[in-house]
Amino acid sequence: MSNPVLNIGICGFGTVGQGVWKHLSANRARLESRLGVRLNLARAAVRDLRRPRDVRIPGRLLTDDALSIARDPSIQIVCELMGGTKAARQVTLTALRAGKVVVSANKALICEHGAEIMAAARRHGGHFFFEASVAGGIPIIKALREGLVANRFPRIYGILNGTCNYILTRMKEQNAPYAEVLADAKRLGYAEADESLDVDGWDTAHKAAVLAWLAHGVWVRTDQMIVEGISRLTPADIRNAATLGFGIKLLAVITRDFRRDELSVRVHPTLLPAGNVIANVNGVFNAISVSGDVVGTTLYSGRGAGRDATASAVISDIADAASLLRHGKGAHLLGEEPVGPSRCRLAPPESIRGRYYVRLTVKDQPGVLARVASEMARHRVSIATVIQGPADRPRAASLVLTTHESDERAIGHTLRRLRSLATVLEEPVLLRIGDFAS
Repeated sequence: MSNPVLNIGICGFGTVGQGVWKHLSANRARLESRLGVRLNLARAAVRDLRRPRDVRIPGRLLTDDALSIARDPSIQIVCELMGGTKAARQVTLTALRAGKVVVSANKALICEHGAEIMAAARRHGGHFFFEASVAGGIPIIKALREGLVANRFPRIYGILNGTCNYILTRMKEQNAPYAEVLADAKRLGYAEADESLDVDGWDTAHKAAVLAWLAHGVWVRTDQMIVEGISRLTPADIRNAATLGFGIKLLAVITRDFRRDELSVRVHPTLLPAGNVIANVNGVFNAISVSGDVVGTTLYSGRGAGRDATASAVISDIADAASLLRHGKGAHLLGEEPVGPSRCRLAPPESIRGRYYVRLTVKDQPGVLARVASEMARHRVSIATVIQGPADRPRAASLVLTTHESDERAIGHTLRRLRSLATVLEEPVLLRIGDFAS
């Protein structure tokens, strides 16, 4: 008896789509032997039928109508690799309503429409796989949904954007300004022409929303998070951090206080102790620390983006989808609610506690530090250390302060007061200090 054929349609044939086609074709025999099915790359949807591509496929397999793949009754697995949210949402919902399996790498789609997508999968008997949407080739979603299913997660944090990590690494290693490194990153293809999604923190925020839902069953919108990027960081900040015994990384931080039943999701540059493992993850790599109440802390690191890393995660989901369709394995993991309890509220600012780094550019005159200290004390923000030095502008000085533990409400009030001082010449730079155990 011959193995059944599973037809696969790919919607979106850019960098990732071509990578999936290439690697799935190369490894098809091995995968088919393990899964007991035949995997047929049936069709691919593209924006422009005439555009040349690195991966060549027969023209008869190409279409410029992605919905036709979602509707095709002969295609059981639809890979949504289009990017964006409007057309991708339509393709995803159409396929799920037809009872198909959808494999997606689209974190923005999941962040904005995840609840609707999961509901459609449950209602119509479809299934939704999305390992490639977070951290590229790192199997973090499988870890949360399967390997760590016995755990509750008080803290998940890590580097989820390779572009930002590359920029910060170069700034540190070469003492180079942000704008110069960003220009190099664009030339090398590590940053998009419009870099704002990456460097302003939004790409990381979309991924953090997916992880928060997986771990805690709550969809947190990006406007409910603290989201800050890296564009105001300078080589001086990186040198100051090193002097204090820290490195700087753009982190997603997801914390759950189970006693208060409060959840916090944040994205911001963070000072990590130099000995912290994630502080030493450099270049385009991602790294995630997951603290479980049963297992303790586990760490995951690897390439977080690019054709091959993302294609690896997509093909892993295709293999799981094939196993599900062939043997019925894994059905309980797809379209169901996540592992964590979902009854919690978002933490108010006063519940989000930590230490802070504040850099001020001030007039170089006597009494300025005393005035700054007075304003901070007024809001019960206590200064731990002070570094004074010259600023990049004439007749100005740089004040770098670290604080003892405070909270987001108090530090927010403090910064608003500091901005209003005539002696403060520029917008203050605020960074969080990550006092994590690993």
